[in-house]
Amino acid sequence: MTEQNSTASVVIVGGGLEGAAAAWALGQRGITDVVVCERDTVGGGMTGKSSGIVRCHYGVSSLAAMAAVGLEVFEKAEEIFGTDIGFRQTGYVVGVGEPNVENLRKSLAAQREVGVQTEEIDVVEVARMWPTADLEPFAAFGWEERGGYGDAYQTAQAFAAAARATGIRIRQGTAVTELLVDGDRVTGVRLADGSTISADTVVVATGVWSKPFLGRHGIDVPISVHREQIVMIHPGEDLGEVPVFSDLVSLQYVRPDVRGEILFGNSDLQELQIADPDNYSNRVDSDFVDLTVDKVGTRFPGFTEPAITSSYAGCYDVTPDWNPIISAGPLDGLVLAVGFSGHGFKISPAVGRLIADLVVDGRSSDPRIPESDFRFTRFAERDPLKTRFPYVGAGEMR
Repeated sequence: MTEQNSTASVVIVGGGLEGAAAAWALGQRGITDVVVCERDTVGGGMTGKSSGIVRCHYGVSSLAAMAAVGLEVFEKAEEIFGTDIGFRQTGYVVGVGEPNVENLRKSLAAQREVGVQTEEIDVVEVARMWPTADLEPFAAFGWEERGGYGDAYQTAQAFAAAARATGIRIRQGTAVTELLVDGDRVTGVRLADGSTISADTVVVATGVWSKPFLGRHGIDVPISVHREQIVMIHPGEDLGEVPVFSDLVSLQYVRPDVRGEILFGNSDLQELQIADPDNYSNRVDSDFVDLTVDKVGTRFPGFTEPAITSSYAGCYDVTPDWNPIISAGPLDGLVLAVGFSGHGFKISPAVGRLIADLVVDGRSSDPRIPESDFRFTRFAERDPLKTRFPYVGAGEMR
C-alpha cells in the first residue's frame, strides 16, 4: 500500500511508555500487523520525566496486582529484552503515623492476597537501612524487599525494540491529527501529512495530550494535567545501599540514584498545579526549593552536607480518582489508555498486557485485574475506583 493509504490491524497513537508497552504485549500475543505513531521519538514526551519508583503498595487490589506483574517483568528484564532497563532492586519502605497504622496493615494484607511480597517491619530494621533518618514520628512501616526504582525511558526503548523484533512498525516523527470515524466506529487515523492509516482498532495512549486529542471527536476524558517538580540532592556522604523511602507523615518520597544522589518528590498532592504540557516551566520554583530543604532537612538530619545538584519538572495526566483509564472507548474499535496519574511506570508491563487483552479478547486475562475497574464509563456512572484503605492526609498515595 502507498503511504497515502496504508492499513494495519492495530494503530497505536503515542509512542511513550504505555504505547510502547502495548506494542510489546501485542507482539507477544502474535498480533504484529501493528503501527505505532509517535509524533516525536519513542519515550520523548513525559516518559523521561518519571521518578521511576517501583512499588506494589496500593490499596486498590487491581493496581497492586498490576504493579506485581510489572515487578516480575522488571526482574527478568535482561532475559526478556536482552538489555538493562535501569531497574535497581534497592527495596521499598513506607512509613505512616499513628492514624494510619490500621489501614497500613489492612492494605499490606490485601496486597499479599494478590501476590505482592510485602510485610510489616519495625523501626529498628528501618533505622539500620536509613541511619540518617529521624524515624520518631512513625508508628508503623511496610517493606517490599523486591521494590526499587528504574528508568522509564530505557524501559520504553526496550518495549519498542522488542516490538520491532516481532515485525511491528514504529513510525517516529509521525503525528496523528485525528481519528477516522464512520458512524459509531473508528476506522483508522489521519496523519499530519494528510495520509491515512486504516485499522480495525485504534489504541489512544497520548498521555497529557489526551484530552484535546479526544475532545475533537466529542469524547470528554476527565483528565487534568498536573505539573510535578523533582529535586536531586547530594547528601554529602556515601549513603551505601538505601531503599526507596515513602514518608507518609511529612508527605515526601526519596529514592537513591546510581550517581550517589537522592531524588526528592513531594507526596502532598491535595492541590494540583495545573499546567499546559506544551508550555510549562521545566525549572523548579523557589517555593519548592524551600519545601525540599524543609522536608528533607527535617526527615534526614543525619545528612552531613546536603546540596541540591539539579532539578526538573514534568506533567502527569490525572483522573478524578487518581487511577488510569484502560478501556474500550465510546466508539467501536477504540481503546483508551490514558490518565495514569503518576502510576504508569511501575504498572506499564501489565498495562500493555491489558491493552492487548482488550484488543484481542475484549476482556482481561488476569482475574486479579478486572477490566471493569479501569473502564472509561466509571466517572459518568459516579463509581470511581477508590482504595478500601485510605491514608489520612495522603489519599492520593492509595
